[in-house]
Amino acid sequence: MNKFRGIFRPGDREYFRSLILLAIPLALQNLLTYGVSFADNLMVGQLGDAAIAGLYLGTLVQTLLQIMLFGLESAMLILGTQYWGAKALPPIRNLTAICLHCALLFTAAVALSVGLAPRFWLGLLTPDAAAIAAGTPYLRVVSLSYIPFAAMLFLLCAMRTVEVVRIGLYNSVVALVVNVGLNYVLIFGKCGLPAMGVTGAAWGTVVARLVELLVVAVYVFRVDRRLRLRPGDLFGRWDSRLFQDLVRYGTPLMAGEVVWCTNIAVQTAIIGQFHAAGIAAASIVDTMNRLLWMGVLGLTAATGILTGKTIGEGRLDDMRHYAKLMQVVFLAIGLLCGGMVFFGRETMISFYNLDATTVPVVRAFANVLAVMMVGRCYQCPCLMGLVKAGGATSFVFKNDTIWVFLWVLPSAFVAQRFLHAPAWAVYALLLSDQWTKSAVAYWKVNRFDWMLRLTRSTGKN
Repeated sequence: MNKFRGIFRPGDREYFRSLILLAIPLALQNLLTYGVSFADNLMVGQLGDAAIAGLYLGTLVQTLLQIMLFGLESAMLILGTQYWGAKALPPIRNLTAICLHCALLFTAAVALSVGLAPRFWLGLLTPDAAAIAAGTPYLRVVSLSYIPFAAMLFLLCAMRTVEVVRIGLYNSVVALVVNVGLNYVLIFGKCGLPAMGVTGAAWGTVVARLVELLVVAVYVFRVDRRLRLRPGDLFGRWDSRLFQDLVRYGTPLMAGEVVWCTNIAVQTAIIGQFHAAGIAAASIVDTMNRLLWMGVLGLTAATGILTGKTIGEGRLDDMRHYAKLMQVVFLAIGLLCGGMVFFGRETMISFYNLDATTVPVVRAFANVLAVMMVGRCYQCPCLMGLVKAGGATSFVFKNDTIWVFLWVLPSAFVAQRFLHAPAWAVYALLLSDQWTKSAVAYWKVNRFDWMLRLTRSTGKN
């Protein structure tokens, strides 16, 4: 604990000011972006367990896509923030074009596959016929939102590299209002329209994503004066050196997201072996998890932006100090989030119309999550906001791969298939790496060998 004594100093005020100015809009944006999915979940929750399960599985397909895009987004952000610290804008514009093209090509292929064969994708996640039947119409329609979502994501990422984050908050407010309003009308059949159920929730999400893209595009190309990105910049000649850097540093990140896609898919398949009540319980606990995690993720993203910028400026001694300081902050937030899950579980349960057999499963899962959130809120921000953002992109990939494939998935599979462990025990094993990786995170962060300069010499404007 000697490492954490006396680490606060008067000069930290400016760092905290910048961190808060970035973290609050990012956290609120994440919460509101997730609020679009939460609105679907809460309103569809009035239709019964099968509808909740179908929506949950359908939403997971988009989650897998988002995780894959997150790898490319992370690479762009890591490189872009270092160029921002070096006061070089042309490489950031070129990175935006490269990443946007790659993301749209990949997303278009996924959207086409999901839209044409939604039952196949859902069948990979669960054998429950009722859940598949409920999720199929949702997934077929919501696949139309994937491309506008990807475009919006990378335009926002371009803004984040230059510390412009409020536009993401504003457009999420608009999208949430649109989505909730359309959900009410389309799910339950208001204003003279027929009740569409789960399919209505899907159309509400599609329109909300289109609105998000429109708002962000207008801001990026017409309002922003910091990056000064123009549509023509997206169709210019790629800088081959930047593309090589993106491949070099981004490959471990994208490979890491493949690991997490596999992890989530297999975890979902394991949970999917339970009946609809078990899947519904997992969905509700996952909602609690995401609502809290969206806030933590905002702080993590803000830390990553400042980490890249500080290293790009060459202030490595300051970065060592900030890394020590933020570990204390992350641990305190973990304790707070764990307490919120434990004491807020009954309130969350009251929001849903659940069968009596589902309620104790939700309660047991929430107890497990409360414990695991403490470790998650420490290790994940340390590894993402410091180590990965600092340039050591391959370490996080290797660490995740080892724990996921050598411990988490095998232990949960054996517990369920051969030991017939109760649902809460299987769920605990699926989250057990949150604490084991905390020890790894503490060791790695305090070695300070992850602070790497990734920028090339280039023009400033």
